[in-house]
Amino acid sequence: MAVFKARVEIILDKLTPGEKKIFKLYVKNSTLEPRITTQDLETASTTSGLADLLLKRFTVSGTPGVLTEGLKKIGRMDLVAESETLSRTSLKRAYENDGPELECYKMDQSRKAFVMCVKDGRPGAEKDLNLITNWLKKCKFEYISCIDPNEAELTKELRNFRDGINGIKDGVSCCLVTLMAHGGEGFIKTILGERVNLSDIFEMFNNENCPSLQEKPKIFVIQACRGDQRDGGVVLADDEPMDLDYSEKKRLPTFSDYYIIYPTQKDHVALRHPINGSVMIQAINEVFEQHGMKWHIADFFTQVNNRVVHTDYYMDKNPIKVVLVMESTLTKAVFF
Repeated sequence: MAVFKARVEIILDKLTPGEKKIFKLYVKNSTLEPRITTQDLETASTTSGLADLLLKRFTVSGTPGVLTEGLKKIGRMDLVAESETLSRTSLKRAYENDGPELECYKMDQSRKAFVMCVKDGRPGAEKDLNLITNWLKKCKFEYISCIDPNEAELTKELRNFRDGINGIKDGVSCCLVTLMAHGGEGFIKTILGERVNLSDIFEMFNNENCPSLQEKPKIFVIQACRGDQRDGGVVLADDEPMDLDYSEKKRLPTFSDYYIIYPTQKDHVALRHPINGSVMIQAINEVFEQHGMKWHIADFFTQVNNRVVHTDYYMDKNPIKVVLVMESTLTKAVFF
């Protein structure tokens, strides 16, 4: 990251004070998300500060595009080509000078997805369903849908999905499970209000129960409340002793290669608009429409989180802030 930032600074240093002022105006007045305010720019008075701001808001992947468009606006075409070389086509390229290359999961086999959605009593859920399935299609996933299930139906469909993956002779690259429903901390609710523990669902796909997905990414997108708390926002374990395993036989942790995305922090509500759908699902769609599949999944959802965090929402005319929570045991980069 330090090397990448230094390359951004080199380009910005070549601007005159007047050009840098126009560049900042472009960034502030553009429709780019997340928005950069006048206050943000005032704190970024130095070239290093401006580079930090761009990287913080637009991440490694988005910064080159912002930089390139700004340079075009001020007529510095001599620097455009230099900026475009920063444009990242893979996570490896962005960090190539910062250390060893990050290995990627192989994604050349089939991609399987499961979409569960409780629509009854959840206005906006139909919008979520359309957005998420459209995203899956563009990411080349084959998906099956499970709409308004009860507990027995959901469990059966998930097991059938898991068993189908285990039975694929030609192999599978990854699986993605999306669960959209009411819920609480550690569980989702079926159409009948029955509680289904998320841990039980995660366990179905672990390395013991789903050997076909060993050392392959297992992604879970959970769109459900995790409690009743609302975050109004603010105005601007001891280590256990470890024994070394000298066994020559290769072993895997039971729950490796997981990536789980929650729409809110523990014990808090998730937000869903009755017409536009859920906040997180909307953001996934918007970021994908803007940036496509060029990002590693962790970078992708970091940008989704950035968009959500810097957007103001309201419930009963009271401000509500949202932050996504991501849990990962991935061992490689995931590119769709």
